[in-house]
Amino acid sequence: MFSDKTTFKEEYTEKIVSTYGRSVEETSAIERYLALGEMIRAYATENWYRTQMALREQHTKMVYYFSLEFLIGRSLENNLKSLGLYDMVRDGLKELKVDYEDLKEAEAEPGLGNGGLGRLAACYMESSSTLNLPVRGICIRYKYGLFRQEIDSLGNQIEKPDMWLKDGFPWEVRQPNEAVEVDFYGSIDTSVDAGGDLRFRHYNTVKVTAVPYDVPVIGSGTEMTNNLRLWSAEPSAQAPENQDYRKYLSDVDAICQNLYPDDSTEEGKMLRLKQQYFFVSAGVQTLVRMHMERYGTLDNLAEKAVVQLNDTHPVLAIPELMRILMDEYLMSWQKAFEIIWNVMAYTNHTVMQEALERWPAGMIQKLLPRIYLIIEEMDRRYAASVLNQYPNRWGMVQRTRILSDGLVHMANLAVIGCHSINGVAKIHTGIIENGLFKDFYEMWPERFSNKTNGVTPRRFLLYGNPELSAFLDDVIGTGYRKDLSELEKLMDFVDDPKVQDRFLAVKQQRKDLLSDRIYKATGVIVYRHSIFDVQAKRLHGYKRQLLAILYVISLYQKIKENPSMMIEPHTFIFAAKAAASYRFAKAVIRLINAVGRKINNDPDVKGQLKVVFLPNYRVTMAEYLTNGADISEQISMAGTEASGTGNMKFMMNGTITLGTLDGANVEIDALVGRENDVIFGMNVDEIRNRKPTYQALELYNSNVTIRKAVSSLIDGTWSENRDDFRIIYEELIRKNDEYMVLADFDAYAKAQEEIQKRYHDRRNWAKSCLVNIAKSGYFSSDRAVQEYADEIWHVSPVTLKEDESVS
Repeated sequence: MFSDKTTFKEEYTEKIVSTYGRSVEETSAIERYLALGEMIRAYATENWYRTQMALREQHTKMVYYFSLEFLIGRSLENNLKSLGLYDMVRDGLKELKVDYEDLKEAEAEPGLGNGGLGRLAACYMESSSTLNLPVRGICIRYKYGLFRQEIDSLGNQIEKPDMWLKDGFPWEVRQPNEAVEVDFYGSIDTSVDAGGDLRFRHYNTVKVTAVPYDVPVIGSGTEMTNNLRLWSAEPSAQAPENQDYRKYLSDVDAICQNLYPDDSTEEGKMLRLKQQYFFVSAGVQTLVRMHMERYGTLDNLAEKAVVQLNDTHPVLAIPELMRILMDEYLMSWQKAFEIIWNVMAYTNHTVMQEALERWPAGMIQKLLPRIYLIIEEMDRRYAASVLNQYPNRWGMVQRTRILSDGLVHMANLAVIGCHSINGVAKIHTGIIENGLFKDFYEMWPERFSNKTNGVTPRRFLLYGNPELSAFLDDVIGTGYRKDLSELEKLMDFVDDPKVQDRFLAVKQQRKDLLSDRIYKATGVIVYRHSIFDVQAKRLHGYKRQLLAILYVISLYQKIKENPSMMIEPHTFIFAAKAAASYRFAKAVIRLINAVGRKINNDPDVKGQLKVVFLPNYRVTMAEYLTNGADISEQISMAGTEASGTGNMKFMMNGTITLGTLDGANVEIDALVGRENDVIFGMNVDEIRNRKPTYQALELYNSNVTIRKAVSSLIDGTWSENRDDFRIIYEELIRKNDEYMVLADFDAYAKAQEEIQKRYHDRRNWAKSCLVNIAKSGYFSSDRAVQEYADEIWHVSPVTLKEDESVS
């Protein structure tokens, strides 16, 4: 394997010729990228192998991180820099007359996630490798991801297949020898064994083969290389005899086609449920097999394995492990439950009722008959146990049981079946302890803890913002690269005018790069020295992109009414995907584009106001948005955002938070102080008190600014068809503004005025940005993962021996 630039060039040239039968000069950018990717993966394979050997020989306790999403982003640059090969490879390619940037842009982003949930999982895997912690990721190998977003000429979101695998994925290794069978449907027979225990046989099933693809997760500055396992559904050799074979093939193919199939139909719901069971069954079967190969007994499973369930999507892992322990290894219920309870841990990511999964009991009973019986028995035993402890608390039993009103409540199953339940920000954990899971917390307070989210500083600071990293190296040294808490040293320099000027110059460099990206993606020319005000996240009512665009509308209306009005030039940048079946969210995207189209072409506001919608938001876009922004919009209704991670990425890059007291904003605010962020709006208690009597129509009638902005949605201002945005109008007025956009409107407008005032004072603005960077060390995923390791997983770093090698 290459060790210097000369041998790299030789091996790269040989790789190109042997793979494509052509010279380097004759190959395309995608071919050159694929060849390089395979070389870098091969380079990492020795450490990957040595890691697996160390885990076996040291009898290490393993963490299995189950998540329906792993939004890993592009791998080439991240892996080159983590392995210390970046400069050598880039220089070598240049000497071969190959433009590295062309190869970098040729890489497709894996369609393995949608938003914060998947990005968090990817950050935690990368930090685990960097910290030498033994963590395996388990997910689905989606063929087409969520979707690739395009915006048509009318501003509508158009969903196109995200064909990220069409050219190949050089970072994965197919492992057919480790394939397993997953059973759906079928019938159940019962019998009594010699010991008097009831036993179950699941037969006449529809089998699907789960084939794993392994992706190395390379740590920074370490040889530890963890594994992300992606499961792919393929037809089984034991295909059902009583079903049309073409229908069977189609059903199997659908399992891994898309992330989050449309669940507005019964068929869509069934497919989502099938997806969830498919990957947890494959993952749990493999966990048990590997443990048995290593130890020969399952009695010590809880001592050697811990399963972290990232939200409710993988919660069927609880009854699946029960099934394997009881049906395949003939354990009693009591022993099996004791093991699974000590193995399983659950991270809650939402308090939104609509996002707390509840499956129709009949659907689970039909698709997963044995799993349903286990859930039913778990529910019965739980209810009996609680009534025995609290004889007069039948209401509490009904609120917390797994089966209720014909539904299987997955969050309740998670809490009952796990020894650890954690929230992802201090305010969020308080809400689940005192609200969502109040009854459970009363019974089992020791099970609950907070683990505030974090993001990897490698991708989003060190690698993604080289100008800022070089600036920090020069000002505070390089220690922060290993320990992000050392960013605190920057506090000694936040009042230094020279440091402030240097920072502002770095920020302008990143804004210039972002301006170029905006023009390339949208054709919109933005004023590079304007306030870059960014809201980049999944589009949902509670995240309140609508609040921001209504403010833009009102600001535009004021400028039109008063042509002499002058503001600090302001560019509002939106990036978001809406779920394909979420009509309201898609209407908001169309509104943002309609407002942008009108404002951007109006000479009355030229140089003062621009609105940009960047299509197809993804990790790569996040990397340049977070370091090119001046304002980070985190404006969800208080009490709805569990934590957020975008707020941390922006903060780390010297961006000021404009936000509500929601999620991790609360902790950002506590760290930087109110003089270094802009907080507005009602808090959780104020919302709770106002909600019962809130009347959006009264605000609409009494507030002229609000009335003008909202009325413009249906008066033809933004579209010739006055019904185009009626769904938004109805949501605000007729449906009484569920997320209290209008209630927080005036406070948001005042916050924007405060931003204008502060931005004009460049010295204090630079100081606030520097304070945000200095205080961002807490939000490293290294810190978060170490807390999980110490307080939930109880795992230690692994040491790789020098003499362990592939040969």
